[in-house]
Amino acid sequence: MKRDNISIKFASDNKMINGMLHLPDKEKYPFNSKTPLVVGSHGLEGSMESAKQQLFAQILPENGFAFLRFDHRGCGKSEGNFVEDTSLLKRVQDMLCAVDYTLSLKLTGEQIFLFGSSLGGSTCIATWSKLVNKGLIPLGAILCAAPVNSLTIQRIPLNGNEHRPTLPMSFFEENLLFDLTDKAKDLSNILIFHGDNDKTVPVENGYNLYNNAKEPKKLIVLKDGDHQMTNRDDQKLFEVESLAWLKKGFI
Repeated sequence: MKRDNISIKFASDNKMINGMLHLPDKEKYPFNSKTPLVVGSHGLEGSMESAKQQLFAQILPENGFAFLRFDHRGCGKSEGNFVEDTSLLKRVQDMLCAVDYTLSLKLTGEQIFLFGSSLGGSTCIATWSKLVNKGLIPLGAILCAAPVNSLTIQRIPLNGNEHRPTLPMSFFEENLLFDLTDKAKDLSNILIFHGDNDKTVPVENGYNLYNNAKEPKKLIVLKDGDHQMTNRDDQKLFEVESLAWLKKGFI
């Protein structure tokens, strides 16, 4: 199947954000006001090249969905400094700008679905009501290992790596301290994946999200599943269940 991949750039608080818009085969799925759009948000130290983002970039256009993936400010190919430009509020702003810019291209409809893994899932939860206030009511979301309450996180990545220096605990206290339980109550048509052996974001977050979201909703607890969803069977289940949920959600 032919697919159109369009490199995009847009501004978020004067930072240039880089992304990629994946469109379905226009001969089989003509672009029009009904072309559904899925918008992805990656994890804390991830990028639009993360495994789940790349998987969706492949399988969603093959099934008639447009998919937008992008690097949050300070990550991947986008402008910014990770330490100075990373916070939940700033990531929400990035996602809002991503939606606005993509819709301005007129290549998809305004039917949108959100997708996020780890902190990307938290970003989706926090962005939902902001989109509603703009008159863009999401049709649903797919969330993987998303922390709802940051105080439950068990492994905080303080040590430096090739992408950033060592982080003080104050970085997380000032920028990534949140409890999204009340915001979860706004969500509906939510598909949740969470491993019961997640050593970073405990599975209690998945149950919290499920218990507070509105129907329809579905929680898939991955037996012995870890934070990165490294088990191949879990990855295949994620692919199958996500496609089924999207197809049902956009009807």
